[in-house]
Amino acid sequence: MTRGKKVSKLPAHPGKSIVKSTASTGARYAYANREQSWLAFNRRVLEQAKAATNPLLERVKFLAIVSSNLDEFFEIRVAGLIQQVESGAGELSLDGLTPREQLKRVHRAANLLVEEQYHCWKDQLVPLLAKEGIVFRSGPQLTASERTWVQRYFEAQVLPVLTPLAIDQSHPFPQIGNKTLNVLVSLDNPDTPELDKMMVILPVPRILPRIVQIEPGPDGPQRYIFLSEIIKLCAFTLFPGYQINSAHAFRVTRNSDLYIDEEESENLLKKIEEELRNLRRGAAVRLEIEAGVAEELITTLCGYIGLSLDYAFRLQGPLNLLRLTSLYDLIDRPDLKYPPFTPADSPALRGAASIFDVMRDRDILLHHPYDSFTPVVDFVEQAARDPEVFAIKQTLYRTSGDSPVVRALMDASINGKQVTALVELKARFDEANNIHWARQLEEAGVHVVYGLVGHKTHCKCSLVVRREGGALKRYVHLGTGNYNPKTARLYTDLSFFTCREYLTAEVAQLFNTLTGFGRTPEFKHMLVAPFNMHSRIQELIAGEAANAAAGKPARIIAKMNKLVDQVTIDNLYAASQAGVKVDLIVRATCCLFAGVKGLSDNIRLRNLVGRFLEHARILYFENGGKPLIFCGSADWMPRNFFRRVELAFPIEDPELRRRIIEEILPTELRDNEDAQELQPDSTYVPPARAAGEPAFSAQRYFMAAARIRAVPPVEAVV
Repeated sequence: MTRGKKVSKLPAHPGKSIVKSTASTGARYAYANREQSWLAFNRRVLEQAKAATNPLLERVKFLAIVSSNLDEFFEIRVAGLIQQVESGAGELSLDGLTPREQLKRVHRAANLLVEEQYHCWKDQLVPLLAKEGIVFRSGPQLTASERTWVQRYFEAQVLPVLTPLAIDQSHPFPQIGNKTLNVLVSLDNPDTPELDKMMVILPVPRILPRIVQIEPGPDGPQRYIFLSEIIKLCAFTLFPGYQINSAHAFRVTRNSDLYIDEEESENLLKKIEEELRNLRRGAAVRLEIEAGVAEELITTLCGYIGLSLDYAFRLQGPLNLLRLTSLYDLIDRPDLKYPPFTPADSPALRGAASIFDVMRDRDILLHHPYDSFTPVVDFVEQAARDPEVFAIKQTLYRTSGDSPVVRALMDASINGKQVTALVELKARFDEANNIHWARQLEEAGVHVVYGLVGHKTHCKCSLVVRREGGALKRYVHLGTGNYNPKTARLYTDLSFFTCREYLTAEVAQLFNTLTGFGRTPEFKHMLVAPFNMHSRIQELIAGEAANAAAGKPARIIAKMNKLVDQVTIDNLYAASQAGVKVDLIVRATCCLFAGVKGLSDNIRLRNLVGRFLEHARILYFENGGKPLIFCGSADWMPRNFFRRVELAFPIEDPELRRRIIEEILPTELRDNEDAQELQPDSTYVPPARAAGEPAFSAQRYFMAAARIRAVPPVEAVV
């Protein structure tokens, strides 16, 4: 068994393409601010929570997603800006702002977003839930019988695990964990009224449910109360003889970015474990506290945690609305949720005994979650059992808690096959989970490696080597999403299966580069970062501009999560100015301006925010009438081009090309319900509809098409 280790180091890269931008912009007005763009995306998620067309509990879930997104934004992006300000360093943003200027704008925009979020909860969702018999109570709203029940619940379920922590000269300020729930209590001792108010903190264990159903019963409305309300209401139990002046829930968000010097780390796994422990004590970047708390208490609290008052958010409602996701599971009301959807089985694989038999005859393309993710799991599981399979190589970036793919890899190793797993330990917020899987795999005899120094391995690859007729044949699965069956039901992604020799050979070369040594591997068919992806994409964009100038067919369609890379943006501007029609589908952050006269007249940019999270990356280049299509794992960002290992693979099978060119891309460009289009002033508006034009949702279309595919054809009766 090979112990997990760091492998291959690439030459230092400055983070810029060898291909220069061809547009003559260079002006800061040509680029949108990355942080502002991301906040605008999260506002579009909030719009889904406000949308009356969505089922009520789905709207609650969208509101929870807004909170989750904001947490990550402060933990990573805002934390980075604060660090730059404090160090006196930091480059200007693409739009020419200093880190301090960005922080000011971020603070204003985030404040407005949070205000809208809580307005949506209090004034829209809570009343609508009440109409459906789902009632949220605050402490003052409780009836006498409800208050009695809450007091009993507190004494039985909460009080035994609470530990009050006084703050005075003999009690130092406690360590407040990242995003943990706490209650700040202000007390007075009646015997010493001349003394200042005393502060006590009640840390709330994560194990306690944050939403509690009051006296559950079969009849009447379902009544719920937040745990923080229960603790505030019953806090007097903890302080007999004292007068409670106030009690307010609060939470602290801390810098959660890992800082690992891989060059100096002999054991990357242990180093990351150590850093994960340190993150609990990372620098504070945000304080959330319930509105109504005395200003002197906030000032004192910010002083203890080392945070500017500018980053104290006074919330008009319960903290951490992410906890509302539990409500979705607590309440069995199908009428308030999306209709259930079952992914379709692929017709190409229907009835096949072995996925390898099908792959020898044709390439396979699956569109998740509309097509079932089961074949991806089957690919690894069948390889694990197949006596003719000699080796399996697999990348793991994020996977589920009970991963069938990981289990299959362990089974394959136990069955005597050579199994190599490249586990990305630095997958943000999944570090602890991936450390667990790395150790489990090693114990089963799997060769576990951690990739290239200084680069996250983000590509999605699985390679199987099988003996057939005395020779060895390779089969691969390549994807745009993670090997995670749970998120595969929530994210839109593509899976590609092939045994084309020229593609499988390049996948094998990529694995050899990741597990061994390979400074300058060559890839002729695939786009692979950090090797050829950035330069090749610039060449393809420039090629479309040249074709347009020569009067040849020219078109670019690109779908991704984020578009930030300046060189790529400049070249898209140049293509637009040359007459290339450019359609971009960008889900979140975008630093490009669309539809600006003289700059990007021919660029149209839209995003889709709907039931499923749009996650697939698809690239289309007209190529003078011989279209090139790539699908892959990379966004158009410097980190993806230069600091990650990414893969985009060509689609060359005529039927699969037709599906992308004639169905997937046109359908998403036709959407006028879940889509919003970027305007020259950086705002997003719904696409214009012609008079009488009906609403059209791409995601609903794909679900309907999947239901049709799920029905096997009826054999003709003779």
